Amino acid sequence: MPNVVNPVDVSAEESEAKKDYYDRHTPHVNCEANAKKGDKFKVKVTLGKDYPHPDDHDHFIQYVQLWNRQTLLAEASFLSGTLGNTPGNVEVDFYIVPGGKMNLSAMSYCTKHGLWQSENVEVLVD
Repeated sequence: MPNVVNPVDVSAEESEAKKDYYDRHTPHVNCEANAKKGDKFKVKVTLGKDYPHPDDHDHFIQYVQLWNRQTLLAEASFLSGTLGNTPGNVEVDFYIVPGGKMNLSAMSYCTKHGLWQSENVEVLVD
């Protein structure tokens, strides 16, 4: 079972190495605060704001998942080389159709540093 790393306030970290480590791995859920029931709704999951993640044969982001509470909604899987074997920031757009109020979170898996969790994002559905 991989270690699950919870979100950390990167700005509170004093060490540049710690900021780099947390920033490049932690997923972030980006979406509107409101959605319309039955309509397609875009959710963007991003990893890294200031620091790119490696894309090496033994160190890369293998997958990004979107969750609504305990229900897996979507998953994008990657192989090494997806980012051209150069460091980069992973971004995934998921399109879902909400049925009711959502509490979204994302998970990402680094082949070297384990499983990372985002903060929860509440979405009201009209």
